[in-house]
Amino acid sequence: MKYLHSIAEEKIQKAIRQGEFDRLPGDGKPLPPDELENVPEELRVGFKILKNAGLIPEEMLLRKEMVTLGDLIAACQDDTERERLQNELTVKKLRYQSLMSDRGWLASDAFSEYEHQIKQKLTDNEK
Repeated sequence: MKYLHSIAEEKIQKAIRQGEFDRLPGDGKPLPPDELENVPEELRVGFKILKNAGLIPEEMLLRKEMVTLGDLIAACQDDTERERLQNELTVKKLRYQSLMSDRGWLASDAFSEYEHQIKQKLTDNEK
């Protein structure tokens, strides 16, 4: 692993000497905000890999579906349909809680510290 690191470092230093990093787009400007800044460090790589592959973890998919169902329930005029949607939402919430428990997130210090931010990030992106 150190061999690969030294090769990469050597190529970077060569590019710096040759001026390949001069006048790049965005030079001198702040970096764009990190979309995973509120995700604990130990979870970022996994989330990034899944995102790059076009996949999301099941708990994120469930959160997305729960937000959608909540919006549908709020807009629903038919009592029968509202009850059906509410039942579906309850099933999703139970599955979500089960996943969180199975994965140890409910007992995780990192999750408890970032839970609100994670939920806010998931719900803000869906609206």
